[in-house]
Amino acid sequence: MKYFYSITSLVLLAVVLAFLIGCFNAYFYPIKYSETIEKVAEEYQISASLIASVANAESGFKEDAISSKGAVGIMQIMPDTAKWLAEKMDVDYSEDMLKDAEYNIQMGAFYISYLKQIFSNQKTVLCAYNAGIGNVRQWLKDEKYSADGQSLKEIPFKETKNYVNRVLKNNYYYKNKYK
Repeated sequence: MKYFYSITSLVLLAVVLAFLIGCFNAYFYPIKYSETIEKVAEEYQISASLIASVANAESGFKEDAISSKGAVGIMQIMPDTAKWLAEKMDVDYSEDMLKDAEYNIQMGAFYISYLKQIFSNQKTVLCAYNAGIGNVRQWLKDEKYSADGQSLKEIPFKETKNYVNRVLKNNYYYKNKYK
């Protein structure tokens, strides 16, 4: 009888742990706007998991998010960058449109694909998404940060370093959710 109770307790513990892990993942790794993410991932030939990872790191998927620096929406795009991207994409633009989830995700995905054409690896692309193309180009020219002018051995901005690590951690989770 004692053996039965210990197995029952273990099964109950396993069920509770599975539930708690599910709650943890749902909270820290939400799955939102999947259709839009998958659509733009295919359109711009980038992984859906990367788009979701950036969206989670940038805003936690909040449409109305505005950073202290003025970046707007789910993908946290600066209005000046968005205006420039809209011209490249040949789409309408207004700052209010950045609060529209589908528009913002499409713009962020386009920007990631654009950065992938400039920079040779994902880590550098993420640095440019966060710190700007100009900063990353400067870092790549500096032997302190880049040995080959193509990849970064060190990221000088702590915020950008933390951002890249967060996106890569997110991507580890999301790559199993998006095929």
